[in-house]
This record gives sequence, C-alpha cells and structure tokens, in this order.
Amino acid sequence: MSKDFDSLSLKVFKVFDKDWAILVSGKDNPNPMTISWGGVGTLYGKPVVTVYVRPTRYSFKLMMEHNEFTVNFLPRKLRRVYDICGSLSGGECNKWIESNINKVKSSIIKTPFIKEAKLALECKTIVRVPFERESFLANEIYDFYEKEDYHTAFTGEVVEFHKP
Repeated sequence: MSKDFDSLSLKVFKVFDKDWAILVSGKDNPNPMTISWGGVGTLYGKPVVTVYVRPTRYSFKLMMEHNEFTVNFLPRKLRRVYDICGSLSGGECNKWIESNINKVKSSIIKTPFIKEAKLALECKTIVRVPFERESFLANEIYDFYEKEDYHTAFTGEVVEFHKP
C-alpha cells in the first residue's frame, strides 16, 4: 500500500447516510451510481468498504462481472451529481456526460474514480453476500423490499485512496 490508511478520517455514521457517495463499477463502460448505504472498517486484517446493490440495478451486473469498484465522496457543491446518478439508469444513458463529471484512471484497479471527488477509494471485492428474506429479524426491513429485490453486500479491500 502506498498510503497511510490510518490517516483517513470519516464520520462513519454520516458519510453514507447523510452525505452519500458514488459507486463506480465496470471497466470498459464504467457506471456511476449513487449510494446511501455502506460501511467502512476492517475485515480479515484489511481496510474494507461495504456497499449494497440491488439485483435490479444496472450496476449490479457490473459488480458481479468485475470484482472491483471505486467509492467516491463528492464535495457539497456537487450535490446535483447524486441526484442525476441516483435517478438515471446507466443502461440507458451516459451518466458521466449527464452529470458533467470526469473519469480518472485508478492507480491499482481498472475501474476509474471520479476526478471531482474529495475522497476516492479503490476497492477489490473480497466477498459478496446476497441478502435473503429469511435472514431479516426486524419486520420493518420488509418495507424496503416491495419488489423483493434484496440487496447484495459487496465488501472490497481498499487498496488505494485519492484525496486532493
């Protein structure tokens, strides 16, 4: 690892839920998608980030095909990008153009990160776990799944980060 991961500081209960992030998946035609569920920590002695993607999303196919992704946190002034990347389908349009953001070649993985990000994490997927209905212990969770399109959790080792 070329950087000191211990130097990163995030408000872990705010960074996804309140601030949101952009997940970029895919290599040849990478797709940016807004996410508001996620977590950071350690697993198997590695720095990791976990993101959650529904099988009905265009990004899900890319996450399954390419075992890597980037997680990008944008400055507040680019809040509109989250709206665009969260409401349009990458299967139907080019969200890079629609949201006026730029790709940057990652240092270690083949999936790019967002040039305008205040923090970008390069991740290699080390485990993916599909949610199953019988796993939920709280009834209110079912309210998130009217179509029973349960998320899959993708945990990636953070292999590099970029901070301006």
